[in-house]
Amino acid sequence: MGQIKVDYNVGGIEGLCVINPTVHGDKRGYFSETYNLRDMHEAGIDIAFVQDNQSSSTKGVLRGLHFQINFPQTKLVRVIKGSVYDVAVDIRKGSKTFGKYFGIELTEENRKQFLIPKGFAHGFIVLSDIAEFCYKCDDYWHPNDEGGILYSDPDINISWPEVNCELIMSEKDKRWPLLKELTNS
Repeated sequence: MGQIKVDYNVGGIEGLCVINPTVHGDKRGYFSETYNLRDMHEAGIDIAFVQDNQSSSTKGVLRGLHFQINFPQTKLVRVIKGSVYDVAVDIRKGSKTFGKYFGIELTEENRKQFLIPKGFAHGFIVLSDIAEFCYKCDDYWHPNDEGGILYSDPDINISWPEVNCELIMSEKDKRWPLLKELTNS
């Protein structure tokens, strides 16, 4: 196999993967392949990504929990500057881990990547003064297809890390419904 090590079904949730790319470093700095289609295929990950996105956020920004309703996306996420706590929540109907979440700290130092398949809500909170967040998607963004779950849903009970500052969120992210409200409608 090539330049990646994959931890499959992290947190006991089928489909979630943490990818650790090989990093070659010396006194000059480092080099790492951040994506290699052949390595992904050899690891059993056969996904055609069609879009790359990048965002920048300051400490205390919480984005999420988001998903696309009719055009779900698989995402491969990573941080290129700073640090975030990244979360995926299983919202696949009939899944034995429905409503369960897995969270991981992604940093510019650990260079971990988090593969989040279709059928998950996704969000993150910025832990550093600033963070640059990159992700690949296997479908295009459809602006009228956005869905979300309230970040503080007590049934999911995400253990968000303390950031010692006020949370900064969009008005939309403050008003998403609870997961049970989505499943009862």
